[in-house]
Formats: sequence, structure tokens, C-alpha cells
Amino acid sequence: MKKMVSSLLAVSALGAGFAATPAFAEDLSVVGSWSSLPLYKQYESPFWTETLPADSNGEFNVEMTTHDQMGIGGGDVFRILSDGVFDVAMTVGDYAVGDAPELEGLDVPLVANTAAEAKAMVEAARPMVDDIFADRFNAKVLAVAPYPPQVVFCAGEVNTLADLKGKKVRGSGRMTTKFLEALGATGVNVAFSEVPGGLERGVIDCAVTGAGSGYSAGWWEVSDHLMTIPLGGWDPVVTAMNMDKWNSLSAEQQAFIMDEVKTKFEAPAWASAADALKNDVACLTGNGTCPAGDAASMKLVEVSEADVAKAKEILTTTVLPEWAERAGNDWVKRWNDSVGATVGVTVPLN
Repeated sequence: MKKMVSSLLAVSALGAGFAATPAFAEDLSVVGSWSSLPLYKQYESPFWTETLPADSNGEFNVEMTTHDQMGIGGGDVFRILSDGVFDVAMTVGDYAVGDAPELEGLDVPLVANTAAEAKAMVEAARPMVDDIFADRFNAKVLAVAPYPPQVVFCAGEVNTLADLKGKKVRGSGRMTTKFLEALGATGVNVAFSEVPGGLERGVIDCAVTGAGSGYSAGWWEVSDHLMTIPLGGWDPVVTAMNMDKWNSLSAEQQAFIMDEVKTKFEAPAWASAADALKNDVACLTGNGTCPAGDAASMKLVEVSEADVAKAKEILTTTVLPEWAERAGNDWVKRWNDSVGATVGVTVPLN
């Protein structure tokens, strides 16, 4: 009788996989990015709490929150992930550059003006990002998804890049802040959630974020001029799993997660980015149809070719060489051979 029971169990195990609800689900604790923004609401939360558990027929059980709901600073997310406090985390790559300056190369401003160009840049950087997260954060990268292009919100009149000189501006990342300082602005470190209050009180004059993020967070209520030059790049959001947790999964489970993430989270997020700026600008300015709700009435500042040329000159002569000093020649060479070759930019080695 004992032998028959053992045989039946063995047959059941072989036929299990994701075809039936398992006796013991794999629990995943997941921390998403900003809870109030479209990336979390439309893609992160539905994927982790609905799609993955359903497609695995219960093989994976997910408990999800966000770093802002937990009261964790963006710069602490991947550091905490490395210790295994939670299993999966996602946040803006730029938030982690204090621990990994080489990661700044994932989101270089002004070199990708369309979603297709940004995706090509991210794909070129992906092997570097994989190695950075394995080495710095004991983590396996699962996905890199975009926020909308990072643009400039100002309380007060601005018509050209030169008008930012002397203003206090919140950048969306270290490279953006360095760029603003090269323009003669003062880079101010203000958390995303504190920007509206900062603009209202005059602590800052302008702030950089994604157009859609600024709309969702109500920045248009405390600013009146919108400059659409992508000074902050695309602010890619990295999704990563603690490496110890990743290694504890079977090869079949790992392959399943990677396929699900790529096809049902990453790909849809990138697809929506193609029309994001046009739609978001319409929502912020009233120039066009706003698909997200009622349109605001910010003044749209059209960026001149002269400003674009000036911005790219500052990028290549000041911002990228400064990054090269922080990152070191090994990483800069890898960037030149991958991302740089894709976007047509070469950073001089030190």
C-alpha cells in the first residue's frame, strides 16, 4: 500500500507544474514604485497582484505594497532588497545612483527623444544593469520599464533654457541636476511627493519629472509653464528580485517569471510610452484631447533648435565627462561600446 501511495504521488508531481493549483504556493513580497502614479496603477499592481498569480494557477502568491506606502525613501529600496527584507522591488534607477554611480548611464538625458529610441538605449544598457544589480544589490533584474519623458514644470515665466539660470530647480536624477547646474541653475534635492509644496512656497522655482507623473500628482496646480525638452531622460524604473530568492526558485519558475514579466508587464508599459508625451502635454496644457481626465491650462513652451543644440553641447562637454570620473573607465568603456554606440555618443576616458 505504501509503495502504491508513493507511486501516485510521484506521478502527480510530474504532472503538476503550472497546470493545477499547487499544494504549496511560492509567496512573494513585492514593493512597487510610487502608488499614485500611472505606472504602478496601470501596470505594476495589476501584473503582480492579478496576472502573475492567475497565469501560474496559484503557483505564486503575491503580497504587494509600495515604497511610499511603507515610508521607505526611494534611495533605500534596492539596498533593503539586497538584505532580503522583501523579495521583489521596483523603483527609479536614478534613486540608486548614490550606491552605484555607474547606474547613471542607464538614463542619460537628451539622447533619446522617442519611446523607440529610449527602448533601444535601455536594451543596450541591460547587460550593464544586470551586472550592476548583481554586484551592488544582490539582485536579479527582471524588467526595466519607462516613466514618461522627464520635462520641466515652472512656477513663473520661462521661454528658453537660458531662463533657468539663477532658478532653484528640482532635478529628477543626478545627471539632470548636474546639467541644470551647468546651465547656471541651482539644483535642489526635493522628494517627488514634496514638490507641489516646494513650488507653492517658492522653495523651488521649477521641477523636472515625467509629464504624466506631474499631471497625476497635480503639479499643474502650482506651476504654470511647461518646457518639454527631455532634460531628465525617461527615468527608467528597474524591477529586481533578491538574488537569494531568485536562486531558490526552480529553473521552470524562473523561466515562467521572466516570460510573464517581459510579455505582460514590460512590453505593454513600453507600448504605452509611444503616445505618452503627446497625451500628457494635452492633459497639462489643453492643447489636444486629454485621455486621462480634465485638462489643465499650463503654457506650453516650445523648445528651439538652438536650445536643443546648446543642451547637447553641455551634455557632451560637461555632464558626461563628470559622470565618467564618478563611474570609472571600465564602466565608461562598457557604456561607450553599448549605449553610446546605440545613441551615437562617445564619452572620453580619463
